[in-house]
Amino acid sequence: MTTIPKTLLLCAGLFAVGASQAAQTITIATVNNGDMIRMQRLSKVFEKQHPDLKLNWVVLEENVLRQRLTTDIATQGGQFDVLTIGTYETPLWGAKNWLEPMRDLPASYDLEDIIPSVRQGLSVKDTLYALPFYGESTVTYYRTDLFKQAGLSMPEHPTWSQLGEFAAKLHHPDKEQYGMCLRGKAGWGENMALLSTMANSFGARWFDEQWQPELTSPEWTAAANFYVNTLRNYGPPGVSSNGFNETLALFNSGKCAIWVDASVAGSFTTDKTQSRVADSVGFAPAPVEVTDKGSSWLYAWSLAIPATSRHKDAAMAFITWATSKDYIQVVAREDGITNVPPGTRTSTYNEAYLKAAPFAKVTLQMMQHADPTHPSAKPVPYVGIQYVTIGEFQAIGTAVGKLFSAALTGQMPVEQALSSAQTTTSREMKRAGYPK
Repeated sequence: MTTIPKTLLLCAGLFAVGASQAAQTITIATVNNGDMIRMQRLSKVFEKQHPDLKLNWVVLEENVLRQRLTTDIATQGGQFDVLTIGTYETPLWGAKNWLEPMRDLPASYDLEDIIPSVRQGLSVKDTLYALPFYGESTVTYYRTDLFKQAGLSMPEHPTWSQLGEFAAKLHHPDKEQYGMCLRGKAGWGENMALLSTMANSFGARWFDEQWQPELTSPEWTAAANFYVNTLRNYGPPGVSSNGFNETLALFNSGKCAIWVDASVAGSFTTDKTQSRVADSVGFAPAPVEVTDKGSSWLYAWSLAIPATSRHKDAAMAFITWATSKDYIQVVAREDGITNVPPGTRTSTYNEAYLKAAPFAKVTLQMMQHADPTHPSAKPVPYVGIQYVTIGEFQAIGTAVGKLFSAALTGQMPVEQALSSAQTTTSREMKRAGYPK
């Protein structure tokens, strides 16, 4: 067999390795949160450093993103090179070998700088399967001007009952001022993230030690009634349509006196270009009730590479850049230090950041407080605070979320929602073969 010299192939335009590399396109699926929109905008810096790579962005609403990615990875569809997933999916998908392990990271990445609880949440048997883009816990946001006018003061560690009393006093719907804004949109990562942490603080748990659901327990009943009654009496109209982004917009437009949600919203509530109340936002820890166990969630939106990606090296180059100290410096330079991705790196919480970002101290406090291995005052067989880290939870949480959303709109009483949630969850767990 005659071997054709490489030089001849080059001359004939047939040796196209360089051309194929030049045409590499990385398809990135991400969520339509403000920090990811910023990442997309600032990725021009990465593209300038890597002229042989093109970035193709697929930006989706949270529930839609989760559905698309779950379907794609379970069917090995291979549509994406980079996935934006969290501390729920990463260990489950990593254990199934659906994700590329994050090995041999460059020394400059400084893996030891990643907050330990975040690293643990993205690992399986000490192997990391995603790199954290931003981390979050739960924070109580409130209007300091409205509290002052009403002669109220936020306790150092508020309870849900106290927040409910404040909401009653600060609710003035005639002025489009609502006492309390919380997520109401159905979804395991939307209303159920908030409601699960609330239930934990009331002493509830999703399952007992034999994996039997406990959604009709007195603790769940108390939490669900508080949630529904508070939002129906002191919440904004149309609350069942409000997820994180919608509630953030309400708060920033001056329509919420109190809001309990992800700590990542801190930079948006204090940004004068998008928040009308930037100068009068206060920050307090997540509310507790009978216990502080599981009262604040732990989550990290992270970047992972599916095993089906055809551009793994290029994808790795992008995700190590987007989750690096260098990227944090790019954000600080372009958009200001208060807008850097929070909750992932210890080095972020330096003196300059703590001084510039009024929400930073409470965010770090809540991140350090959250313990996914002990999410309830009672013993549980699972890991996870605002979710249960089993494959079945995505379907269970979404179904139960729809029931509580229906309770908010008055389509069914709270007791019926809880009873139906118990039945649905029991059926799904039995079908999945629990207890295992």
